[in-house]
Formats: sequence, C-alpha cells, structure tokens
Amino acid sequence: MTVVAMGMPAVRTGRPAMDGRPDTPLLLDRYGRVARDLRVSITEKCSLRCTYCMPEEGLPPIPADELLSTEEIVRLVTLAVRELGVHEVRFTGGEPLMRRDLERIIAGCHAALPDTPLAMTTNGVGLEHRARGLAEAGLRRINVSLDTVDRDGFHRLTRRDRLDSVLAGVRAAIAAGLAPLKVNAVLMRETLDGAADLLRWCLDAGAELRFIEEMPLDADHEWARANMITAAELLDVLGKRFDLTEAGREDPSAPAERWLVDGGPATVGIIASVTRKFCGDCDRTRLTADGRIRSCLFSDQEYDIRAALRSGATDEGIAELWRGAMWNKSAGHGIDAAGFVPPERTMGAIGG
Repeated sequence: MTVVAMGMPAVRTGRPAMDGRPDTPLLLDRYGRVARDLRVSITEKCSLRCTYCMPEEGLPPIPADELLSTEEIVRLVTLAVRELGVHEVRFTGGEPLMRRDLERIIAGCHAALPDTPLAMTTNGVGLEHRARGLAEAGLRRINVSLDTVDRDGFHRLTRRDRLDSVLAGVRAAIAAGLAPLKVNAVLMRETLDGAADLLRWCLDAGAELRFIEEMPLDADHEWARANMITAAELLDVLGKRFDLTEAGREDPSAPAERWLVDGGPATVGIIASVTRKFCGDCDRTRLTADGRIRSCLFSDQEYDIRAALRSGATDEGIAELWRGAMWNKSAGHGIDAAGFVPPERTMGAIGG
C-alpha cells in the first residue's frame, strides 16, 4: 500500500528542529501556544460513509501490525499526561467503536491516569450495546456525530440506514452517565432546513448540540468556500424557532461559541472553524492510528512516533520527539490564504 493510496503525507522520520525552543517539558510551539488536549485516533475503519469525511468505499485498511496496539496507546497517552502536560484525552477514529479492544484501551489509560478526563468522539452506531461498559472502564464523556434526525437525509449523507442505532446510542450513553453528552453536526446545505429539528431533538434528549462549519477535509475534494453554510446563516435559521442569546466561550481555547436557547440553561454551540478561526488559541496535539504525531488538523507535517516506540526509544526520547513536532507547528490552517492546499489525509484518516 503506497502513501498516496492511503491518502497520507510523507512522514518525517528525523528529529524536528528545536532551535530557539525554551527549556520546558510542555508541548510549546513557536507562537506561544501550549498543547494540552490530546486527540488519539485508534482506527481508520468506520461503520458509516459520511460524504464530508469518507470515500464511499471507505479508506484502504491499515495493516494490523502498523496500527498502534493497546499497550502502545496506553504508554503514549500516559507519557503525554505525565511528561508533556496534557490535561485531556479524546479517542477518535475513523470510528473508535470498530476496535474490539476499545474498553481495554480506556481501562488501561484510566488505571494509569485516574484523574485525567477520558473522552471519545463516535458516530454512535452500536453505542447502545457498549455505553455502560465504556463508562465502567473509565470513559467520562462522549461526543456523538449526528447531522440530521431526518431518516432519508441521514441515509443520503452517511450512505447507511443507521439513524435508529445512533439515536439509541445517544440515549444509552446519557443513561450510563456519560454526560454532558455533546452532539456534533456538520453544517451542510442539504441539512440546513432540518437544523432546528435536530436542535429540538437534542434539547428533548438532554444532549448539547454543537454545529461545525464544514472544512476542506472531504475524501472527494469537493469542498468549496462558496457552498459553505456560515455561522451567521445558521443563526438566522435557528432564530426563527428559538430565542438565542450569545453566551460566548467556556474558555478561550474552547472551539465552540455558545448561545443560550430560549433563555437557558440549555445551549447550542457553533464551531466556526473557517469563518471565525481560533488557531491563535489552539491547544491540541494529535496522534494518528498508525502512530504519527500531527501538530495541526490541516498540516501535512507528521513525525513517526511508532518507529521510535518500536525501536526501543526511552520515554524521554519519545517526549523530545513530540516536543519538537509541536515546536514546529504552523501559525494557522491557512484556509483563507491564496493557494491553500487541503491536507493529504481526509478527516477519517486524521481523527476528529
């Protein structure tokens, strides 16, 4: 399987430049940002084929021996928290529920880091059968990706008729105590008319809804700025059924701007990644399913931490590689820049 066939960039195997970096154990970059939020992709497989994320045939499979193992994931997550100052950890995919050892991954990280919040982003398919077990393993929070509660619309968008399973999964997760549960919905022209219905369903279910501007991470490379639904357009649509009062962000690095719904306390969030970018406050670092450190969702700069891990590198050696990778993080995603080129990896191959 070639790099190009996997939709992946060439990987840097050497040591990243560290010139000018202060002596700090934290994941500091050249612009003064510190990464404290770790996103860990654990698989490229997914049970849906959302048009903005996956090609219809799915991603080419990563060979089993190239995926990070349960033990490797636990080691790297533990190192990130203990040595690099990470405060929060979120597991993503593909679809993390596609890994049979997910509960063991969660339990291993929780045993090593009992005070660190462990979260997961999922499409919710099959979650109803595993929500309680995941909570018992140590998972604290879940985000469920759900763009519409219209069954036909869901089928067209995901190329699968699994809406009932997703809705059941949301309810099961809330019942298992995985709260506050957040629902993530990508803003798309074909689902805009149903945005208010989705918000109504989330309010009734006790879930917090967050809309996300569509980003140029689709497998078919059909994203166009002109076709985007902006935050302003969404607010206009929602405002016809709900009274929305701006409430700001929970903290400066939180991606979602919040609005109180009908006076609160319920809120709806909007992550305006494109039109109201928040790169200056970004605090994320990413680990791909095949063991690459990725400093930015939109950067093709990656460093091979799996090779270091399997060649017998010490924790300090791995930590230094990670620090260097983050020191070289770019200033921003550059979507508005002339000549912007989307990253080689699609969203499904990076992780949410």
